Amino acid sequence: MARPDSRIRPASIARLGMRFVAHVLIVSGVMLLANAGVTVAWQEPVSAVTAKREQIQLEEALTSPPERVRRKQPLPGDAIGKIELPSLDKSFFVVEGTETEGLRRGPGHYADTPLPGDRGTVAIAGHRTTYGAPFRNIDKLAPGDRIVVSMPYGRYIYRVETTKIVPPTALWVKRRVSYDRLILSACHPLYSAAERIVVFAKASARRAPDVKRR
Repeated sequence: MARPDSRIRPASIARLGMRFVAHVLIVSGVMLLANAGVTVAWQEPVSAVTAKREQIQLEEALTSPPERVRRKQPLPGDAIGKIELPSLDKSFFVVEGTETEGLRRGPGHYADTPLPGDRGTVAIAGHRTTYGAPFRNIDKLAPGDRIVVSMPYGRYIYRVETTKIVPPTALWVKRRVSYDRLILSACHPLYSAAERIVVFAKASARRAPDVKRR
């Protein structure tokens, strides 16, 4: 009686290999589609985790900011304050500078503009789809909405005036005008850097930090 051939034929090995590759491709495709769906509906999930960790570190840094921050002389990457967008139910800690590394941590203050509380046009930039996407929905800010910026030396309130879509070269948005204002800028439209969305807000009030009475 002939014994069954226990050897696996090359054709069988090839079929198994093709099935494995197909399975990997299917799983990878599903994961890519899921990631894309989350990004479109919310934000890029991997960088969001990184940004969350960075925001915690910025918050901790502001519990006892260095003297240079209190004296309005921050260095790039320093945690300098907190921005609140009440109508969007969002708040984020802000860093000094708008370099790539800084914006991965949170919204960044343009170093060539005044700090909140000083005269002129304060400018802050932020991502819309990655690294926490702090400015994802700034297009939903309406005239009259409050923007609150809390610094170690004071708390400042701005009211949204208008929103404009401008080219990346529109440096005029940072110019000083006849009153103190704040602008928020981000890439536009979502998932593109072709233009910039800029929210203009006028300073409306200032409140110094609460002082504990002895």
